[in-house]
Amino acid sequence: MTEFKRPDGRALDEMRPVEAKVGIVPNADGSAMYKSGDTVAIAAVYGPRKMHPQHQQDPEKGQIRCTYNMMSFSVSDRIRPGISRRSTEISKITEWALEPVLMLDKYPNTVVDVFIHITQADAGTRCAGINAASMALAHAGIPMKNLVTSISVGKLDKTLVVDLTKEEEDFEEGEGPTDIPISMTPDGKITHLQLDGKIGVQQLKDVVDMAKKACEKVYDVQKDALKKSIEEKQ
Repeated sequence: MTEFKRPDGRALDEMRPVEAKVGIVPNADGSAMYKSGDTVAIAAVYGPRKMHPQHQQDPEKGQIRCTYNMMSFSVSDRIRPGISRRSTEISKITEWALEPVLMLDKYPNTVVDVFIHITQADAGTRCAGINAASMALAHAGIPMKNLVTSISVGKLDKTLVVDLTKEEEDFEEGEGPTDIPISMTPDGKITHLQLDGKIGVQQLKDVVDMAKKACEKVYDVQKDALKKSIEEKQ
């Protein structure tokens, strides 16, 4: 049996090249860019600020409100601008992934707005958006228990691979593709997991193990970007 070869030649557990930077949107309270291969996400944070409309205020804690948007030029086939079912779903998923680490009880009746723009897309956009948003929240000085890191693990026919490209997402041989975006804290607590496709219990455990190792690398990149911004201010 021949070993499965990925289209771009990466090892099964190898991520695409990653870059990250914070402080790229001057008028935001916090901002960050996260790049994974040809996927680029920019996040800008505004707040905490008073929640409007007033009836949505929570007197016990603040809230996070995420808006995910793929720019119309981010893919070769132009996207129709504006809100879609997909962007609404990913916005909500991003809130769920980030909320467990945020200490929003310090800011009752307020909202922290996070705007995520995908300027270039080659799969893994929700994971890149979550990674950028996590850094942007830290850069904005929002109290956090930890950062959140996110990666997609996929199953191509029967083979597990880390950080799928669009070409791999469209893989149709054998059992076809399975895409599993996962977000977690550095201590391994999962804050978000989605499953699009079919997978067995043992392979799902293997997926989580692969995601943990990849997320450790993402965390190092996030941490370095935040440290660098602090050093540049001194």
